[in-house]
Amino acid sequence: MPPRRRGPRARRLVAAAVGLGLLAGCAPTRAAPVPVATGGLLNDESWHDHAAVPGGRTPPGLVPGADGPFADMGADALLDLRRLTQDDGATLAGPVGIWRYSWPRDAAFAAAALAVTGHDDEAARVLGFMQDAQSPDGSFEARYTLDGAGPPDDRPRQDDGAGWLLWSADVATRCPAGTPVQALRPLVVRGTDHLLALTDGGRRLPPPSPDYWEVEESRTTLGSAAPVLAGLQAGQRLLGRLGEVERAQAAGAAADRLELEVAAAFAPRGYQRYATGGGHDAATAMLLPPFVEGGDVDGVRAALEDYATTALRPAGGLAPGAGWKQDGTSWTPEVALVALASAHVGDEAGARRWLAWLDAHRTGWGSLPEKVRADGSPAGPAPLGWTAAGVVLTLAELDDAPRC
Repeated sequence: MPPRRRGPRARRLVAAAVGLGLLAGCAPTRAAPVPVATGGLLNDESWHDHAAVPGGRTPPGLVPGADGPFADMGADALLDLRRLTQDDGATLAGPVGIWRYSWPRDAAFAAAALAVTGHDDEAARVLGFMQDAQSPDGSFEARYTLDGAGPPDDRPRQDDGAGWLLWSADVATRCPAGTPVQALRPLVVRGTDHLLALTDGGRRLPPPSPDYWEVEESRTTLGSAAPVLAGLQAGQRLLGRLGEVERAQAAGAAADRLELEVAAAFAPRGYQRYATGGGHDAATAMLLPPFVEGGDVDGVRAALEDYATTALRPAGGLAPGAGWKQDGTSWTPEVALVALASAHVGDEAGARRWLAWLDAHRTGWGSLPEKVRADGSPAGPAPLGWTAAGVVLTLAELDDAPRC
C-alpha cells in the first residue's frame, strides 16, 4: 500500500504551525513510511481501509483538532479507536498478536476519548463490557478475552483498573447526551467500594500491584497509587450524581486522606516511581488533571519535567520511566500521557510539542505505533489504542470548545 499522504489543507496547517513556532524543537516532517516492521508486528494493509469504518474517512461526531495542524492525526486516531472497538464494547489494545485482548486501562481511555468526541453509544458499550467483566468485589483482571469469557491467563490482577474505569465513567457520564450514569451504577458502586477497601478508606496506599509497566511489583508504585486516587475522586462525583449521598461522602473523605498519603510517601523524593526512589516515571502525569484534581500541583509538574528529561530516548520520545531498560526505544503511550497532562495544566506549547513528535512518527498509513526505535522507525503493533485515545483526548482539550 502506498504511504498515506496529507491533504492540501492539512499540509498548509502544518506549514503555518511551523512558521508560528508551535512545533519548535520537533521534527516537522513524518518519519520515513514503514509499512511492515521487523517481526511483522505492525498490522497488515486491510486495517487501513477506512471505507470499512462506519462513516468512512470522515467519522460522525466531533473530529478533535479539526482546525489545527494535527487534524490528520486526530482523524486517523479516532478512526483507529473505532476500528479497535467491537460491537459488544470489547476494545482491542492493538490489532495483532498478544494485544488482541481488552485491558481495563486501555478500555477506559478509549471510552473517554469516544465520549468527548460524541461517540456516546460506543463509549457506553465499552464501559458496559467492562462492567460485565468486573469481579463481584469491584476489582478487575489484568486483561480480558474479547468474547467476555474472562482473563486469558493467570496474570495477577492490577489495582489501577477500577480507578481508570471510574475516571472514564465520570468523563462519559458528564458529556452532553452522554452515557446515563444509572446504566453504570454497578460499576460505580462496586468499583468505589473496592478502592475504599483497598486503601482502608484512604488511610493507606494501595498494596503492591502491577501497573502500566506490566511487571510484578513488591512495592507500591506511583502508577498504582495515582489511578486509585483518581478513581476515588471520580467515584465521589459519580455517586453524587447517582444520589448515593453517604457513599459519595465516604469516597470524598477517602480521596482527601489518600491524597495526603500519596504526598507523604512520594513527595520527599520528588514523586519517583517508588516512595524510596526508582527514577522519575510517566505516572507523575497521572497525578495531574484530567485525572487527579488538587494536590501538590507544583511539585508534580516539576517531577513531570524531570521525567521528560531523564526518560528521554534517542528518537526524541520517552521510556516508561527513567528506570526503564536502556534499549533506546521510545514508547508512544507515555508521550501521549504527558501531552494530555500538559494540555490540562495550561502548558499548550508542551502539549503541541509532544503531539508533533507523535505526528512525525506515525506509520506510513497514519496509525500510531506502540514504540519508536532509536532510528525513528515505528515498532510494535499499530495502531495502539491507548496512544490513539491519548491523542484524541489531548486534541479535544486543546480545542476552543471542548464537549465535556
